[in-house]
Amino acid sequence: MAEAYIVEAVRTAGGRRNGRLSGIHANDLGARALDAILDRTGIDPAAVDDVIWGCVTQAGEQSSHVGRQCVLASRLPPSVPAVTIDRQCGSSQQSIHFAAQAVMSGTQDVVIAGGVESMSRVPMGTAMRAPEGAEVFSHAVLDRYNVSTFSQFGGAEQIARKHGFDRSALDQFGFESHQKAQAATKAGAFDHEIVPVEITLSDGTRELHTRDEGIRWDASPEGIAGVKLLVEDGRLTAATSSQITDGASAVLIVSEAALKQHDLTPLARIHNLTVTAGDPVIMLEEPLFATDRALQRAGMTIDDIDLYEVNEAFASVPMAWLKHTGADPAKLNVNGGAIALGHPLGATGAKLMATLVHGLRSRGKKWGLQTMCEGGGIANVTIVEAL
Repeated sequence: MAEAYIVEAVRTAGGRRNGRLSGIHANDLGARALDAILDRTGIDPAAVDDVIWGCVTQAGEQSSHVGRQCVLASRLPPSVPAVTIDRQCGSSQQSIHFAAQAVMSGTQDVVIAGGVESMSRVPMGTAMRAPEGAEVFSHAVLDRYNVSTFSQFGGAEQIARKHGFDRSALDQFGFESHQKAQAATKAGAFDHEIVPVEITLSDGTRELHTRDEGIRWDASPEGIAGVKLLVEDGRLTAATSSQITDGASAVLIVSEAALKQHDLTPLARIHNLTVTAGDPVIMLEEPLFATDRALQRAGMTIDDIDLYEVNEAFASVPMAWLKHTGADPAKLNVNGGAIALGHPLGATGAKLMATLVHGLRSRGKKWGLQTMCEGGGIANVTIVEAL
């Protein structure tokens, strides 16, 4: 089968809820990431075969086929098609999978995968507001799993209890996420992946947004320990959960023929694409088992991987992943994760891929693994080889 190569991977710096990116329409924010791909690679915009775009809350400003609207707001010609997909938090990681599969099958040669989520302008859960008398979940499904609803937060709490993580351990993980994000920002580790976004301040002046807004520069163990529990007798707090964030990301994936035709230099090669599904109630535990499957299919062990990006939806998820896989904690989310940097839902998958690919190359490492917990008990795993 043909190979699929990552030529460029970019993201906007995260914007806090109602923060520096909240004044930008989701379509325009997504267009910034698409334009950055064109600017950095110099590829002819008309050569792009397709745009595969992730977005979770497809309502309001993110309705009307947000992927197509981002294309129309960008410098891509209107002849470039697009599709919008929802694999919950893994939407843009799945967009990478679909793009790679299109290239590997030989049906397309140049595809941009990515996603956008303006959680300030389109709040999480907007699309789940059913009309009076309607219900989001079918009673047949609820009865099958003996629940009254499905809750990602509830699943995260179940994981913490199942794997024996008390609040102090979760708090420590959250603190370390901020420490790593601070160190990475100071060292310029994100400079290659971040797309500067021009914003207008309240006084009318304009400046570039280039730094992740969610990092708590004053984070301390004492401060995190003082954050109120999200539920009585629970273990997780806002300080050990991913931040509501605005952002966009994009990855250019091409065939070997396209590399030669357009004189492109690849950053990485897609080595394995895996998606699995399991228990929809605890739901966020699936990355553990998806990783097992991906490594088996790739003929690798966890020790073969140089860096891991495991989305920090809640601290209990990557902690359970470490415990289950026996992975080296020193290789996990080395530049911090969603607890510090934010989780712009539909954009997070390609965002993490940008961090992973650039992180591998800056360290002179070879193999990277990315995985994401997703609503409904699904998980994507992507293994890449840096070139």
